[in-house]
Amino acid sequence: MKYDEFAFFNQQLGAMLRDGVPLEGALRQLCATMQRGQLRSELELLGADLQSGTPLKTALAARKLPEFYTQMLEVGAQSNNLPGVLLMLADYYRRVDSIWTRLKGLMVYPLIVLIAAFTLSCLFACLGIRLFHHGVPEMVQMLAEFYAGPSFPIILYVGVLVPPVLIGTLLIAWMIFLTVPAANRSIRWRLPAFKDAKLAQLASAMQMMLKSGENLDDAIGILQQMELGSPAGLELGKWKAQLAGGRGKFAQMVAPGNVFPPLFIWLVANSGEDLAAGFKRAAEIYTARAMNRIEMFLYAALPVSILALGVMIICQMLPIMKLFLSFMNAMFRSDY
Repeated sequence: MKYDEFAFFNQQLGAMLRDGVPLEGALRQLCATMQRGQLRSELELLGADLQSGTPLKTALAARKLPEFYTQMLEVGAQSNNLPGVLLMLADYYRRVDSIWTRLKGLMVYPLIVLIAAFTLSCLFACLGIRLFHHGVPEMVQMLAEFYAGPSFPIILYVGVLVPPVLIGTLLIAWMIFLTVPAANRSIRWRLPAFKDAKLAQLASAMQMMLKSGENLDDAIGILQQMELGSPAGLELGKWKAQLAGGRGKFAQMVAPGNVFPPLFIWLVANSGEDLAAGFKRAAEIYTARAMNRIEMFLYAALPVSILALGVMIICQMLPIMKLFLSFMNAMFRSDY
């Protein structure tokens, strides 16, 4: 789903509802201007169900829309403030788009570097093995006498084959992180920039739900469903259990853990009874932290990683150059 398009859709939908346009009619008009895809199809079907008299809650349950989005629409309908909720959803998805657009660049850049490094490393490995086989037996004799002795073939194979294996392993691990939801859902909570982005997203979602009139227990339950299968989902389950046990104060309900750091908890707890304001403050701070970490990684960590991969490839080239020079030396001596 394109978050920027979805944010614009919700902004327009909220404005149309405020102007008195019925929901089903507004959906039909806006879908006509959207690009074709699964999101447009689902929204068109939602509008058709509403036009046929299906209640909003039933119509939403039948559609493949983001669970958080459907929950918020139900909250807005129950509070008779659907236009206001839609405008808040527009702001929420706009912030999500701003963060995750940068994170996508952060994920794609290492992939390009690893593919380029793996390709070069494989080419050098093939070149080294080819030179070695075409130089036998004169080369082996020369190398045994002047360079590495009889163990040179082993040194050669280790030197030219280990780098592509290591780089290929990193490439496969990174592709798994990008393509397997179960893997990246857990790993994202362990990488600094991704963790800050997820904390900002959860804080923003919580702030919006509380501001819309959702009670704290149900809001935590919605977030728990959003993060099902991730470390955050487990932590949110503990929050919910503590709240059910009678610990209504946020500071009593939540303890610092591996997912929600002390700063996050302090920001929310320091807001007193106005938890929505605390979560808003946390969202702002962790959004800024995520942006700073992304920029730091792009401008510092990635160049260092490129340098490390370059050093690995240069080390791979050394036995090949040694082999090639030895072969040329042997050929020169045989001429004289």
